[in-house]
Amino acid sequence: MGAQLRVYKRRIQAVTATKKITKAMEMIAASRIVKAQRKVAASMPYATELTRAVTAVATGSNTNHPLTTEAESPARAAVLLLTSDRGLAGGYSSNAIKAAERLRERLAAEGKEVDTYIVGRKGVAYYGFRERKVSDAWTGFTDSPEYSDAKKIAEPLIASIQKDTAEGGVDELHIVFTEFVSMMTQNAVDGRMLPLSLDKAEEASTEKGEILPLFEFEPSAEDVLDALLPRYVESRIYNALLQAAASEHAARRRAMKSATDNAGDLIKSLSRLANAARQAEITQEISEIVGGAGALADASAGSDK
Repeated sequence: MGAQLRVYKRRIQAVTATKKITKAMEMIAASRIVKAQRKVAASMPYATELTRAVTAVATGSNTNHPLTTEAESPARAAVLLLTSDRGLAGGYSSNAIKAAERLRERLAAEGKEVDTYIVGRKGVAYYGFRERKVSDAWTGFTDSPEYSDAKKIAEPLIASIQKDTAEGGVDELHIVFTEFVSMMTQNAVDGRMLPLSLDKAEEASTEKGEILPLFEFEPSAEDVLDALLPRYVESRIYNALLQAAASEHAARRRAMKSATDNAGDLIKSLSRLANAARQAEITQEISEIVGGAGALADASAGSDK
């Protein structure tokens, strides 16, 4: 019985240590969410105004720029998937990967080949385990991305869409990331970055009551687009990286809170079992003492006779 009690005590100690770790991780994730949210909010005005500027240039000129013009028969698309570098975040990375798989199937059904670009070790591991080809990958910054990271990611993507498909280029550029809605809600979404959908951009401006201004372009609208569109792609990727980071921290906080609560419940259960084992041990000892005392009393009574 004593051995069983020692087993329960060791398990309680192990679970208590795990609970301390998960509680610390929950607090760290909660503190990082606020910083990530501020970065997302700070990046939104720049991304919004840049989108308006690109839309104004594209709609206010007659130029057919390759980054704003739909291909007649798109045959190849690039998909950028944003996952995390670390685990212990619930279904954060798996949900993003599932969204990328659905997008891949949809593009394949349209007859398009897909080039995959991945951010985060979880996505790289997923594709590596299944021996799937990855065009390029980046790791090591998913929980705290910088604009330089977005610029580094955007370079090969922009170069790819500027090349002809016969030379290995793509006709479309898509991105899959986890959108931060609230502390409790994060949704894995996909969207097309290029070619820029001018109709949707105009509709969004109209809904907000905005009027796209008229501009004169120097030296030409095409040169302005050449300068603006790379910045547009970088800003979209950077905003997606920031939202993904905020979503990752929120998912990790929620997962660690659940683990901490489960550890507390397990400690209570083990404590009850340990108490029951100790009570049983005490009862057994008392029974042995009473039995021994009774035997001595019977022995003494027999000797007196």
